[in-house]
Amino acid sequence: MSEAAPPLQMAGISKSFGGVDALTDVDFTLHKGEIRGLVGENGAGKSTLMKIVAGVHAEYQGSMRVNGREVHFRSARDALDAGIGMVHQELSTVPELTVAENVLLGRQPTNRYGIIDWARMVREAGDHLHGLGLDIDPHARMGSLPVGMQQLVEISRVLFSGAHIIILDEPTSALSPPEVERLFEVLRRLRQAGPSFVFISHFLDDVLRISDSVTVFHNGRCVVTEQAAKIDKQWLIERMIGAGHGELEAGYTAEFRLDSRLDAPVVLETEGLSLGRAYRDVSLQIRAGEVLGIYGFMGCGQVELARTLFGKLRPDAGAMRLLGKTLHLGSTAAARQAGLAYVPENRRSMLFYQEPIYKNVTISILERLSRLFLRPQEERRLAAERIKQVHVVPPRVNRLVATLSGGNQQKVGLAKWLTFLPKVLILCEPTRGMDVGAKADVVKIVRGLREKGIGILVTSTEPETVLALADRILVMRKGEIGHEFAGELVSKDRLLAAS
Repeated sequence: MSEAAPPLQMAGISKSFGGVDALTDVDFTLHKGEIRGLVGENGAGKSTLMKIVAGVHAEYQGSMRVNGREVHFRSARDALDAGIGMVHQELSTVPELTVAENVLLGRQPTNRYGIIDWARMVREAGDHLHGLGLDIDPHARMGSLPVGMQQLVEISRVLFSGAHIIILDEPTSALSPPEVERLFEVLRRLRQAGPSFVFISHFLDDVLRISDSVTVFHNGRCVVTEQAAKIDKQWLIERMIGAGHGELEAGYTAEFRLDSRLDAPVVLETEGLSLGRAYRDVSLQIRAGEVLGIYGFMGCGQVELARTLFGKLRPDAGAMRLLGKTLHLGSTAAARQAGLAYVPENRRSMLFYQEPIYKNVTISILERLSRLFLRPQEERRLAAERIKQVHVVPPRVNRLVATLSGGNQQKVGLAKWLTFLPKVLILCEPTRGMDVGAKADVVKIVRGLREKGIGILVTSTEPETVLALADRILVMRKGEIGHEFAGELVSKDRLLAAS
């Protein structure tokens, strides 16, 4: 092992999934005490590379060295044993346990009888937290702490494990400005002691503020690495979408004219809607025959907002009105009864994979088909009409949903709301994971529903999806509506800049 060797050095890394290249010939070097920003669009390859570092993906081409020693991790435990830790966007802390128990989770000190030494555990956790400059009571229940504090505790746990390379995945997505500042103070203090950090984030302002250097990924390739002090947000955006590198894809910087229908009657509106730390003071209107797009990065609050509008979550404050009447949704059944429909971002949460297509299509309207007995023949007839309408391939109503492609599964999820048209249709990530042809079909379906006068809300982290579907766009950032695009030309880079 060489003293002068960098903590992490990767060369010629390539990785594919099902014949699709996720990474192509990537070189990446992380230096001691460095905070490296890692940015790129969804699917650019940055998370795949870090999962290789963290031992999640064991099969790849290329070489990796840690402190000068060549390694090939087969598991996350291998990576952790080599001093590499990852703090995921979804925290893995245990809310019911104390801070001390979380800091030393899996490494609790024991006495000579093999029993946990609780007093020593509290003392060691307190000393460790204090050494990081954190004034956190080790006796406190983890779930009682703000999210920002929980995140700092998780970082301290990774450090306590002996990690000297720490990967932070979207660490500021759920933090308030003061919590972001606290996190940055801790990171700046820690790097002076030697650990190196990879800071993955869609929030480019945060990346530029905390990073020493920034690496940009685009289409599975490492485009460029530059010192943060020499670049700005626009410079990053141009390289993320390929501008100036001969890789600009059609439509990325093309301008789309928003056909905002501001004179159409309002179907659904919210006023001052708030839910904990998820989103704050959200006021919006969805009009008849309009597609309202909400664009934002992962963790911005749009998923929780969509769930609230369909009665899956209850807001802490604010009001909702449907056709001018105050709406109180105690359940998703009440939302359906009111005329709201919802297609979630996770197909597995809305479909019965081991059931045939026709049962998935008619599940939401069984009570309308029959009061006493099921009528499978009528179910199949209605399902056949709807899956033909949305171009499910093959159009066989008895086929199990599990045997369909992801794009066709998404179409089945859409089809179940077309039997009796809703007043408002809420679509979360409607084209995620689809090929070009399936995406085109979904765009056509949504536009057809818009022409029938339905108010449609589309939330997505993919700017292409929002630009292709929306008549008006709201940009959401860290739980708040930050910008509205209406009746104007808008492009992908403008959406990114507003985020």
